[in-house]
Amino acid sequence: MRTGIGYDIHRIIPTIKPSAIVIGGIKLPCYFSIQAHSDGDVLLHALVDACLGALALGDIGQWFPDNDPKHQNRASCEFVKEVVEKVKNLGYEIHQVDSNIFLEEPKVAPHNDAIRTNLAQLLGIELCNVSLKAKTMEGLGPIGERKALAAQVIVTLKEISKRPH
Repeated sequence: MRTGIGYDIHRIIPTIKPSAIVIGGIKLPCYFSIQAHSDGDVLLHALVDACLGALALGDIGQWFPDNDPKHQNRASCEFVKEVVEKVKNLGYEIHQVDSNIFLEEPKVAPHNDAIRTNLAQLLGIELCNVSLKAKTMEGLGPIGERKALAAQVIVTLKEISKRPH
């Protein structure tokens, strides 16, 4: 078994018109956008970092640099798919995911099942092995002041075959 932790934070920008942000590959309606090179999905970025960290393979910035034009507006689901393939090629599978989203709005609870289901499908694991919790910052710091949102993810990998990396 191997364990990895990931974290990501992005600045948010208020909008006048209704907009949407992507969390866990699911669009959540709101009145702000995320400042990012890709789609800014903090949950999937933290998930990528957790998977890479579990195998000591660096971080998302090394694999998908934000100064590479091919990653401009790229869907973070694609990052996850590439990393999951690497995990499998190294003889592991994702066993369990535990995640936290830190934001004041929009409310994640109405989208919790959709996000968990999407994560389970992306990772090829059972829904019962995907945990998602949303936390506010009680008005404190940049997240509480609605200037940013963040995510934290822990993954457990299970060895399925012996392969050196």
